[in-house]
Amino acid sequence: VSPAADPAVISPQDPTLLIGSSLVATCTVSPDFPLKAEDLYWTLNGRRLPAASYSALGPSTLSVALARLNGSRQQSGDNLVCHSRDGGILAGSCLYVGLPPEKPVNITCWSKNMKDLTCKWAPGTEGETFLHTNYTLKYKRRWYGQDNTCQEYHTAGTYSCHIPKDLALFTPYEIWVEASNRLGVAVSDVVMLDILDVVTTDPPSDVHVSRVGDLEDQLSVRWSSPPALKDFLFQAKYQIQYRVEDSSEWKVVDDVGNQTSCRLAGLRPGTVYFVQVRCNPFSIYGSKKAGIWSDWSNPTAASTPRSGECRQQRPPQNTTLRRELKQFFGWVKKHAYGCSNLGIKLYDQWRVWLQKSHKTRNQV
Repeated sequence: VSPAADPAVISPQDPTLLIGSSLVATCTVSPDFPLKAEDLYWTLNGRRLPAASYSALGPSTLSVALARLNGSRQQSGDNLVCHSRDGGILAGSCLYVGLPPEKPVNITCWSKNMKDLTCKWAPGTEGETFLHTNYTLKYKRRWYGQDNTCQEYHTAGTYSCHIPKDLALFTPYEIWVEASNRLGVAVSDVVMLDILDVVTTDPPSDVHVSRVGDLEDQLSVRWSSPPALKDFLFQAKYQIQYRVEDSSEWKVVDDVGNQTSCRLAGLRPGTVYFVQVRCNPFSIYGSKKAGIWSDWSNPTAASTPRSGECRQQRPPQNTTLRRELKQFFGWVKKHAYGCSNLGIKLYDQWRVWLQKSHKTRNQV
């Protein structure tokens, strides 16, 4: 027997089929091997196929019929193997059974500090093709320039790609995704965007949370703008979320605006709160879109004073003023939610006026 001779040949070799298809495969033993059709049997993924599906098509050829095939168990294909009676492997073939790719959908992109672009997408409504499917992100300037192909995949999840450099500002881009496998090609709709419209940045830094004197229901939050906002002359708006220590439910404060401090009111006395801040660039060089929220900053914790805690540390003074302040903050909690500039500013002015008025009365 020639050492280069193959014991047998399977036909068709490595076919690609749609789910639900049928297949008849044949195993023909080489004349150099003393084996007959009755000496053969078939396995699929290691499982012996029933003899009722076999047919002898000649002295040394055995066929097997497979009906209504399911999707391949693995993307590298199902293993169809022809064996000799003693279990030896004579030949093998891979069956690729699946579906053509669907059109990728839901393409979203963001740029970190205008220096790069990351895009992600979904593989389609069904998603699973049972075959290895390759996704390619392509992009080009809208009115000129050639097609470019993204190279850095899986940077933000399975269906994502990162373009690290060489992006132009003030120029709309066309972006699309091509999906291909053994059964076909599908192309997404084209998304058009300007880098300036999809900017995000780092979370705010140096977040500090502290008590507001002996006020039992308030905490003060301060933070620093991300450095990139200054580097690129960004404007930004901020958002705060906070929760009590023993809860997983966050409350969001939307009306912070572009200030870098905020006072949280209506809190529970003697309670530990976790606070986070995030940033959204906007009005960047005339862009009319809202930008994209950054990640939340790391949680920062602080506790409100316990009821009566601070009064025990010093003798009470001016009970009338305390009563009036309590009444005023009741009004603030009722009419000025979150970090309303008007409510806090009005409170500060009102307190100064009230203290001056009290001092005048004491001098009379």
